[in-house]
Amino acid sequence: MTQEPAELLDETDAADALGVMPRTLQAWRYSQNAVAGPAWVKLGRAVRYRREDLNNWIEENRRND
Repeated sequence: MTQEPAELLDETDAADALGVMPRTLQAWRYSQNAVAGPAWVKLGRAVRYRREDLNNWIEENRRND
């Protein structure tokens, strides 16, 4: 059984999907708080975000207050 590769988004597309600026994603990555933002992947010098990780992060941070 072959597994489909994960859809990887660059920083700009990931920021658009979350409705934030790319600089916000950068700040979250450099934050000492590991749970500040969604998981990311480093491929050489490129930073990528799996769409699945973005969706999971959104669900984990959903509030009903």
